[in-house]
Amino acid sequence: MAGPGIDGFSTATATLRALRARQVSALELLELYRRRIERYNPQLNAIVVQSLDRAQRQAEAADAARVRGEERALLGLPVTLKESINVRGLPTTVGMPDWREARAEADAPAAQRIQAAGAVLLGKTNIPPMLADWQADNVIYGRSNNPWDLTRTPGGSTGGGAAALAAGLATLEVGSDIGGSIRVPAAFCGVYGHRPSDSALPRSGQFPFPAIPNPLTIMGVQGPLARSAEDLELALDVLAGPEGGEETAWRLAIPQARHEHLRDFRVAVLPPIDWVPVDLEILAAQDALLAYLRRAGVQVNVVQPEGFGDLRAHHRLYHCLLAAITGARNSEAERQRLAELWSTQEDEFAQAVRCGLLASLGDYFLWYGQREQYRAAYRAFFREWDVLLAPITLTPAFPHLTIAWPRDAAAITQTLDVSGRAVPYALQLVYPGLATLSGQPATALPVGLTRAGLPIGLQVIGPYLEDRTPIRFAALIAREFGGYHSPPGYAEE
Repeated sequence: MAGPGIDGFSTATATLRALRARQVSALELLELYRRRIERYNPQLNAIVVQSLDRAQRQAEAADAARVRGEERALLGLPVTLKESINVRGLPTTVGMPDWREARAEADAPAAQRIQAAGAVLLGKTNIPPMLADWQADNVIYGRSNNPWDLTRTPGGSTGGGAAALAAGLATLEVGSDIGGSIRVPAAFCGVYGHRPSDSALPRSGQFPFPAIPNPLTIMGVQGPLARSAEDLELALDVLAGPEGGEETAWRLAIPQARHEHLRDFRVAVLPPIDWVPVDLEILAAQDALLAYLRRAGVQVNVVQPEGFGDLRAHHRLYHCLLAAITGARNSEAERQRLAELWSTQEDEFAQAVRCGLLASLGDYFLWYGQREQYRAAYRAFFREWDVLLAPITLTPAFPHLTIAWPRDAAAITQTLDVSGRAVPYALQLVYPGLATLSGQPATALPVGLTRAGLPIGLQVIGPYLEDRTPIRFAALIAREFGGYHSPPGYAEE
């Protein structure tokens, strides 16, 4: 216990209140989290780059600043960052052996902003190779485990960060998301995660390359994970804003949430997707939440944006763009190799991946235009509805799998057990893609546990650049229905 009522599971907002009231110091907090990391991180392998010497200096500076009467948004708060986010002097390998010795030469905007706000950086958290899996396992750092069940994945690609938060090893994490990489780990570990609107935060500063502003990409964003929805908003306020060079004229003013009370929200629920099985316990948890909302007088209806149909065309387009964007990181030879592997699969989505890998600039612009049609459909939809509720994962956290890197035929044909059905592993992209393709903000929130004691999470998709609305909805759900719970076995000594 670091101070009155403050322990490893305290929310960031509660911890900041204690810091500001001088009930605990930044150095005392650092010592608390240092002990917890020493005790629990070896079994989790969540924080794989520790920066405790740097954290010591930052905590000392935070305490000195507070004595001088200074205040900053995160002053003295212990946090972590995803390994792929550049921090000057620390490794950024994205789990790739060729970059084992890489050290970032400059801070990413996310790293710069949280440290400028006074945060104490404990270290960086584990990821899969090239951030390309729903696990956190690579040849440099090894495998991360889920604190709810060490035999299962914490998710990916921000898997180490979600595990660290759930186990009480940090107060906030900053991750990234193009295929559910914030929301899936949040759901698997029973914490909160927010995929911001596409242009709300800088996208630069990932991978071991210069932090060039305004990268020509879409869909991939950086954003926070936390143990409460209020903490997500706290982090969003620090992280949000224009890319480098744009701040001369641009300002970002994310509006307040549309409503302050749960009963005032107009809640749309995505109709079931008949070609994408979802674990029965996840569906039961969603039904229980909907029943609660209806009893509370909330307007709830099963409806989706016009033109989405059975979502096959939506998912094909997402696959095409995703493969084009992520494939651009590879050499021409590697893209050709992957395209040949995917060509052995007969389903329509495998062919979309192949097309994305071999895309021309003209293809990309065509797909970008089609994406705008879905963005327009969401704009119209959110004139009538405030949030769209949907699953974010097909299953709760699944047992560890060995996925070859670079991808081989076995990896491409990998399946996942979903309530007794073998489902293609890649179909896990469907529900994350609901928000990602159009750049919508989406908040993952915990809504209970399975019979086996694993977390269940859902996602709340909101209107573009109205990020506070889905976050506020998630906060109200936690207050009235239930939210984060610590996993067993990680209590204070």
